[in-house]
Amino acid sequence: MKILVLGGAGYIGSHTVYRLIEQGYKVVVFDNFETGYYEAIHPDAEVYEGDLRNRADIDNVFDEESDIDAVIHFAANSLVGESMVKPLKYYDNNICGTKVLLESMVAHNINRIVFSSTAATYGEPIHTPILENDPTNPTNCYGETKRAMERMFYWTEQAHGMKYVSLRYFNACGAHISGKIGEAHNPESHLIPIILQTANGTRDHISVFGTDYDTPDGTCIRDYIHVTDLAQAHILAVEYLINGGESDIFNLGNGVGFSVKEVIETAKKVTGKEIKVVEENRRAGDPAVLIASSEKAKKVLGWNPQYNELSTIIETAWKWHSTHPNGYKSN
Repeated sequence: MKILVLGGAGYIGSHTVYRLIEQGYKVVVFDNFETGYYEAIHPDAEVYEGDLRNRADIDNVFDEESDIDAVIHFAANSLVGESMVKPLKYYDNNICGTKVLLESMVAHNINRIVFSSTAATYGEPIHTPILENDPTNPTNCYGETKRAMERMFYWTEQAHGMKYVSLRYFNACGAHISGKIGEAHNPESHLIPIILQTANGTRDHISVFGTDYDTPDGTCIRDYIHVTDLAQAHILAVEYLINGGESDIFNLGNGVGFSVKEVIETAKKVTGKEIKVVEENRRAGDPAVLIASSEKAKKVLGWNPQYNELSTIIETAWKWHSTHPNGYKSN
């Protein structure tokens, strides 16, 4: 089978491409390389560079690769902070790009898509763990665009019969077990790589925003999920659709939360390095606890995370960051 991966040069996309090829799939990558890297793409993947908002670019892929069985959609801007100061950028790229994609898929009679969504669609949780049928009230523009994209898939199915799976995941982390590819954002905004950049000396300290939350140690608790486990969930979702599964939404998480302090302490043990911590005031909009229930994904998709120990997650991330202190740039 042949799978088109949009945003396949990005962090989660590139790991999904590796996993697909490891399992015998043919893979086509489409990316504009705004935040992705050529070096992150598996050498056996076919690569097309283009802008998803340009209908001719995506039409060309479907014309050239006429036997695509399904699409996995990672192509979106995804920085929460940036989305709040540049909301129109997020509406333009995320929503307009998805509209053009769906128009092209309908025209080429391609009717299966797996979508990289986010826990940000929920906003402030009403209880823990978060369930798929909980209210979606995003508190940032990024989450709002992802929710709008989900609704676009829903209405496209009503009109054109397109089947979709939306995967709402929590804190993606870790790196490929080989250490060949990993997380490289500029600027970096995720906790674990920032901690490890502090450990390897490319960053002076890690800031802890708020130590007075209603949690055991006063710092925020989050659900961390290894990027390879996320990649496997996307493959299972593709197989679910190909086998006739109905459109659906699934949470992806470990169902276990770790506090910021716990993550830092685990990183100290894994790296053997001292990590300077600076305590700062809370950030607006940071919930105390975000933990997912993934029981539905386990039951329906047969998903079984393999890298769910925090120490294992950080070990794989450290294998990447310690050998690639500047990411994919020349070291």
